[in-house]
Amino acid sequence: MENMDIIAIARELGKKLQQEEAYIKYNMARQAADEDKELQQLIAKFSELRTKIAEDAANQEEQKDIEGAKKRAEEMRKVYAKIMTNEHMIAYNDTKDDFDIIMKRITAIIQKASEGEDPETADYMPECSGSCATCGGCG
Repeated sequence: MENMDIIAIARELGKKLQQEEAYIKYNMARQAADEDKELQQLIAKFSELRTKIAEDAANQEEQKDIEGAKKRAEEMRKVYAKIMTNEHMIAYNDTKDDFDIIMKRITAIIQKASEGEDPETADYMPECSGSCATCGGCG
């Protein structure tokens, strides 16, 4: 098999990936989140506050505005909570997690095959969190 054959197979894999239900759901959720004006305003506000807090930390010796920094940090926590409870952000995170698993599996299979493992049995093995309650992994 020549390199071009491998590239053609990779392109076919890319096409198949874009047909996967997890990809379609993730893409739709991402688009909905991108089009949610309120969510985008919250994200912009969060970013602005994060930048300001970083500037506060860098200038703390000069300014000594500890109360202002605390207020900005509290505001940032509230904005973050609003972002994370937004229905479009929740859907985005859920679908991204599902899609990320597929991408990890694909990457692991290719990586392990490149190291000589059998592509038929190579797969992604999530790291053990120590809790067997939600895992079907090691048995």
